[in-house]
Amino acid sequence: MSGGLHRPVLLEEVVDALAIRPDGLYVDGTYGRGGHAREILRRLGEQGRLLVMDRDPEAIAAAQTEHGGDDRVTIIHDEYARLDSHLEELGLQQRVDGLLLDLGVSSPQLDDAARGFSFQSSGPLDMRMNPQRGVSAADWLMSADEQEIGEVLWRLGEEKYARRIARRIVERRLEEPLRDTRQLAELIRDCVPAGREKKHPATRSFQAIRIRINRELEQLQQLLDSLFRILRIGGRVAIISFHSLEDRLVKRFLRKESTPPALPRGLPLRESERDLKQRLRPIGKAIKPAGDEIEGNPRARSAVLRVAERIA
Repeated sequence: MSGGLHRPVLLEEVVDALAIRPDGLYVDGTYGRGGHAREILRRLGEQGRLLVMDRDPEAIAAAQTEHGGDDRVTIIHDEYARLDSHLEELGLQQRVDGLLLDLGVSSPQLDDAARGFSFQSSGPLDMRMNPQRGVSAADWLMSADEQEIGEVLWRLGEEKYARRIARRIVERRLEEPLRDTRQLAELIRDCVPAGREKKHPATRSFQAIRIRINRELEQLQQLLDSLFRILRIGGRVAIISFHSLEDRLVKRFLRKESTPPALPRGLPLRESERDLKQRLRPIGKAIKPAGDEIEGNPRARSAVLRVAERIA
């Protein structure tokens, strides 16, 4: 979730963590409106190369406008989970010096009511990061059964009233189609008892539906599974998460790939065998935005940056 058109989240922390070489090859898998990519490119020399990806056609249009004339930049309209395939086509597998993912929904997507991500204003209930592909939120809510909707709201949104909301959605759609964001938000508000939370009652449900519609956890897992076909040895990956489930996936993956195997004491092993499963080295601890960044950009408050370097 980039924190605004001109305020990408954790900008300096990201570019410093990637340890950018002027002649290196870097990938921004979630271009958004290009705040991180712009700074990476500024640090590259004439021999450097930057691949930018996004599945949102509006983000790709913005990239073409800003970087279409720069020979150092390759622009790819696709989901970052397919990065490995594109690198293979370009002959660049295992040659990437740095990979950035800024997960979640971007501010331009949130702020555009026509995209259907926000309950703050009335708009079509879409939520697709690429409106040209897949099933919209409205269509999914009209076809999924009550159990599936409830499970999504509970598992992806940790919504305590998931079953109640799911039941009301199914009842409501028998009366009229759910096609508008405000219509859904008001339905959810009626299902959730008034409490002390500052968040809007629909926050968790909208988040869960968006994650389900865009297969965000599956996309992230697919990218992590292909990471060692992407990075060169010495290359770094930097991932900004905004959701506990995403951060948990990243954290567990980095821990698994950076922890030496448990071996019986006294067992004679060659050095190469000792490091067999230790393929990543974490770079520092998890980084969160400082207070001044959160004050200037409240959407950054839940951001967590994790960085690792490939060592084998």
